[in-house]
Amino acid sequence: MIDAKERTARRTHGFTESVIREMSRVARSADAINLGQGFPDFPAPDVIKEAACRAIREDVNQYAVTWGTPSLRMALAKKYQDSYGLDVDPETEITVTCGATEAMAAIMLSLVNPDDEVIVFEPFYENYGPDATLSGAKPVFLPLSAPDFRLDATELEARVTERTRAIIVNTPNNPTGRVFSREELEAIADVCRRRDLIAFTDEIYEHIYYDGEHLPLATFDGMRDRTVTISGASKTFAITGWRIGTIVAPPDLTGAIRKVHDFLTVGAPAPLQEACAHAMTVLGREYYDGLAEEYRERREVLHQALTEAGFDAVKPEGAYYIMADFSALSDMDDDTFARHLTTEGGVASVPGSSFFSDRVRGSSLVRFAFCKSLGKLEEAGERLRRYASAGS
Repeated sequence: MIDAKERTARRTHGFTESVIREMSRVARSADAINLGQGFPDFPAPDVIKEAACRAIREDVNQYAVTWGTPSLRMALAKKYQDSYGLDVDPETEITVTCGATEAMAAIMLSLVNPDDEVIVFEPFYENYGPDATLSGAKPVFLPLSAPDFRLDATELEARVTERTRAIIVNTPNNPTGRVFSREELEAIADVCRRRDLIAFTDEIYEHIYYDGEHLPLATFDGMRDRTVTISGASKTFAITGWRIGTIVAPPDLTGAIRKVHDFLTVGAPAPLQEACAHAMTVLGREYYDGLAEEYRERREVLHQALTEAGFDAVKPEGAYYIMADFSALSDMDDDTFARHLTTEGGVASVPGSSFFSDRVRGSSLVRFAFCKSLGKLEEAGERLRRYASAGS
């Protein structure tokens, strides 16, 4: 039989399929509560659903402008001005993509050359390394030490070489829940300014934080033209399946990004863009504040359940994930433990090693998502406690 590697492109050999999505498949087969993949199980706001239905009834069914409907780009520009004081040109600086995942891929393919280096903080969202690899670049990993996962500016400086092109920053962070402080972000900005680097910032959880504040790197001195900001509607409006991502970048970078985006996906769904534009227009600060408070309550429920079950877990400062150490419960490796917890305990998580370049660093960790209804989280907590009791 011919070796599959001989029949496939070398660029695909350095990474696997998504472990997160794989654990969702395991959860379905085991009829487990899925706290692995980060999608909400509760309804989106009525205002955005009704707007989508209205757009479809009004026959908004054909291709939108490749880089985003005018209404959504205008709504985004107003949001960035109102929320962060950022003056963004909707005509030359905003691109709407098929989710934040496509946004990062489009950015990598358009702004990073083969053999460039891209600094990635770890633990990391699993797409960053493969995105760099697909663009021909080399991901250079900078470990952030548990349990605080704080950035050491000296270590960052040490990772920069003549080949470094960009630094990926994800705050609020998936999977750790860190919200990077002003001092940490200033350290990143300082390196970017001195070494002529670009920052790719993944801010998809920008409205979900509990401690500190969300500070877009583009607002720091000298970073407006050095920052490419990714966000989207998926997490804010509980519509992960709609695939509406956004990119804000200076005009010279936007031109390249739009070309790549065009040939990757052509454009995001037209009626859903109109719905998101409407929601951003009518739902303001009160909605975003309420969103964070609702997630804070969910965070408390899951953190308490994990602690009572014997996990060692730090409360996240933002996003909706908890990284938990299970070493007091089992000496299994993380992949075995996550699957056993799913099939025998009825609760799915994600093996921690999938968030590290050196899998050993995540071998006693699993990640749980608490973007679920309170009832679902409470039931998951009962299952976790029963699982721990059965194994003790």
